[in-house]
Amino acid sequence: MYVVATLGVILLTYGVFLEAERKQDAVFIIASGCLLVYALWINSLIFSLAMAGLFVGSWIELIEILRGKHHHVCTIEGNK
Repeated sequence: MYVVATLGVILLTYGVFLEAERKQDAVFIIASGCLLVYALWINSLIFSLAMAGLFVGSWIELIEILRGKHHHVCTIEGNK
């Protein structure tokens, strides 16, 4: 089970540095899935909820990207 947790930690860290959102979300889905399995195995409610939230959020964002519904809203204070 520690191999699954280690894989999750490595992938989660790797995902932070990815620029492409589609790839980042896919990596976050796998990483949070691994860490969710580990959290359930160690019976940690808060860790399980956090990983379940990341898992669901990453899935939703990936589906939005694939369907063309995902848009960024960017505002910069100096550029009004």
